[in-house]
Amino acid sequence: MACFTVSMIGAIGVGVAKHIVKHHEKKIELQHQEPKEYKFGSDVKWSKKLSYLELTLWTGSFLLAGEHILHGEVVPYPPFLTAMNSAEDTMEMLQEMGTVGVLMFVLLVVAWAVGVLIVDFVKFRKHKEIVAKENE
Repeated sequence: MACFTVSMIGAIGVGVAKHIVKHHEKKIELQHQEPKEYKFGSDVKWSKKLSYLELTLWTGSFLLAGEHILHGEVVPYPPFLTAMNSAEDTMEMLQEMGTVGVLMFVLLVVAWAVGVLIVDFVKFRKHKEIVAKENE
């Protein structure tokens, strides 16, 4: 009924974290503390990686919200969520948010983390191959 709000709150939190990381990255760039050798995962900045997660969470949240609107669970007038009309429905909504919403959020974050690790690993291996060929 309102499981999309969990992803929405997560996207807001990731957006805040992204801006903090971006500020930290700019501070490091101003100090000219560039890494001297390639480190695992250093090719793409973390602020960019977090922006991918943020986009994924916002997209999932909007798609779920649209699905809930189509099924009449979200309406354009207060209280906006039809589950908030009675106490029993509100408890059911909170239970769904705590189970389905959190599970979807966790699965999206895990899928993003696996994707980031795979991309970083592939780039790291390519870099090692290039360095090995240069040293021959």
